[in-house]
Amino acid sequence: MKILKKLIVILAVCVLFTACGKKDEDKKGGEEKEITILAAASLTDVCGELKAEFEKNNPDIKLTFSFGSSGALQTQIEEGAPCDVFFSAAEKQINALKDEGLLDENSIKTLLENKIVLVVPKGNAPGLKDFSEVTGSSVNMIALGDPESVPAGQYAEEVFTTLGILDDVKKKANYGSDVRTVLSWVESGDADCGVVYATDAFTTDKVEIVAYAPEGSCKRVLYPAAVIKASANKEAAQKFLDYLSGADALKLFEKYGFAAA
Repeated sequence: MKILKKLIVILAVCVLFTACGKKDEDKKGGEEKEITILAAASLTDVCGELKAEFEKNNPDIKLTFSFGSSGALQTQIEEGAPCDVFFSAAEKQINALKDEGLLDENSIKTLLENKIVLVVPKGNAPGLKDFSEVTGSSVNMIALGDPESVPAGQYAEEVFTTLGILDDVKKKANYGSDVRTVLSWVESGDADCGVVYATDAFTTDKVEIVAYAPEGSCKRVLYPAAVIKASANKEAAQKFLDYLSGADALKLFEKYGFAAA
């Protein structure tokens, strides 16, 4: 009887260890992968929904976003910051990283288009109706993205150059480190007007769009994305990039004012 009890105990222990081993093996096999996405500040709001939707359908992949001006993010990548995907607000930064051999060239996709707009605080105290009017006496400060690193600032300079008023605009300009900073200055009334993306203006009821950039006054505002060549999780990164170019993601982008490129 004692021998039988010992055999039962031994058998139970063996079954327990086998089950635990199988559980550990399964856990290891389904190990969660984390990918880091450096994305333009103008994508901040939509990326929250993209993250929730993608992770729901891909529970083995966790997304971590870091937002900033596309130029600053480009510099981070060049300096070796951990990153798997770069989602830029302009082609300039993607092209530069491509030329430096830092991107998986086959992964590069131009996904979205945006528009450049002139915004004023709600109520439009300056009474502006057009980009060409920002040099008038009713405007003391114009909020712009720093053209050295902020694509929205670069597009704004193109518009004002086309209109022949860039030098006068610069005398009134206050430059922000990213487009959301520019938007916040107009929201608070610290700036009389500012140049941002249409999608940024759609996120708040504290500003009004008074004009879209005149047709042909600046390059198309395109948003490309790519997998970083040094990514340690290229398969997961590519899976997320494929999701961004799909129909489900496009519905979310359109919800926030973007259009397919």
